[in-house]
Amino acid sequence: MSVEVVSLGCRLNIAESEAIRGFLADGPPTVVVNSCAVTAEAVRQSRRAVRKLRREHPDARLVVTGCAATIEAEAFAAMAEVDAVVSNTVKLLEQSWLPREGGGLDVVKDGLRPPPSRGSNERVAEGRRVGSHTRAFVPVQNGCDHACTFCIIPQGRGKSVSLPIVDVLSAVENAIFPNSTNLHLNAPKAHQSGHWGVNEVVLTGVDVTSWGFDLPNAPKLGNLVATILEAFPTLPRLRLSSLDGVEIDPLLFDLITSEPRVMPHIHLSLQSGSDMVLKRMKRRHSRARAIDLVQQMKARRPDIAIGADLIAGFPTETAEMHEENVSIVRECGIVHGHIFPYSPRPGTPAARMPQVDPVLVRERAAEVRAAVAEERVRWLATLIGKPAEILAERDGTGHAGHFASYRVPQGVAAGSLVTVTPTKIVEGILE
Repeated sequence: MSVEVVSLGCRLNIAESEAIRGFLADGPPTVVVNSCAVTAEAVRQSRRAVRKLRREHPDARLVVTGCAATIEAEAFAAMAEVDAVVSNTVKLLEQSWLPREGGGLDVVKDGLRPPPSRGSNERVAEGRRVGSHTRAFVPVQNGCDHACTFCIIPQGRGKSVSLPIVDVLSAVENAIFPNSTNLHLNAPKAHQSGHWGVNEVVLTGVDVTSWGFDLPNAPKLGNLVATILEAFPTLPRLRLSSLDGVEIDPLLFDLITSEPRVMPHIHLSLQSGSDMVLKRMKRRHSRARAIDLVQQMKARRPDIAIGADLIAGFPTETAEMHEENVSIVRECGIVHGHIFPYSPRPGTPAARMPQVDPVLVRERAAEVRAAVAEERVRWLATLIGKPAEILAERDGTGHAGHFASYRVPQGVAAGSLVTVTPTKIVEGILE
């Protein structure tokens, strides 16, 4: 074992973990935990990962980074298993991980070092191919400018910062053309070489639909997606991570609902199906607006699959509000659900609101998950007998554009595309 990087939480962390792994490739034996703080349980899981990895690698240097390590830097630094803490603000700087003379790593110990200014000569990793995955996660944005009352992530990620288009193109190029140089400047000719790295690119970030607001002329995410598709005309699959529905611009909506290379799988940051809860969360959409967006998408692209984040048991949530949370699953046909039982995060406004009993919170989360499971069973049944193009994973399964799981034939190489026509469903997998 030379380097092991364990990533918890979001797809953005997955992409950043690969950049960290690259920085450490030639260094001393090191274990890194890229932590998550989205819920109290996520922080506990990060601590458990630290303890487990220390037992497994007693002689390696153990470093913690990520949102939990940034928000609770002192607590993680105090853990006996931890050698050092690197904050989110500097974890993508190569200098934060370079070996020192005499051994060790020049890491940030207090987690409070400010980020570099633009124009700094410090090298920043802005997107890498994720080598251990069959698709590439390209971070196009980081941070968040909103103030949802339940969310602690802005404390760990800071203000929204967008990656300029030229850098996004470079990151995509590095993923689909390994070891290439500026091929996107002549993309059609370059693609004829057939020198592929991955067949699917996923655009990630903390608040992806806010991409461009801080760039000159404030371009929209739709502009970025269109530019990628034009620059790489034979990239088979482009997928988007979680979107805020109120920020979906007209061009992005058109591409999502009409462009075959943009995957028919949209994950919406809904958070609740109750207007009162949404108001108390300080979300910017209403229940009706969310449902209308989904209906418009399905009218334009009937095969689109809807995913959503939903929080159960938000402070002040009544039985009626909870039922609205359950019913929006059915009205939107949510088949990919991330259901979070609410947990108070210190320092957030929601933590000071009247809390729902934790036992009831867990019961309500189970009911919302059950509603999603019912929708998913119905949806999977409609896919039997229909051929689908599948991106093969490493475990003998794969994912279609709408992200349903399929069994792929033996011998299909991970990362390749294969057409499968399922005849049955076994334990949630189409075969």
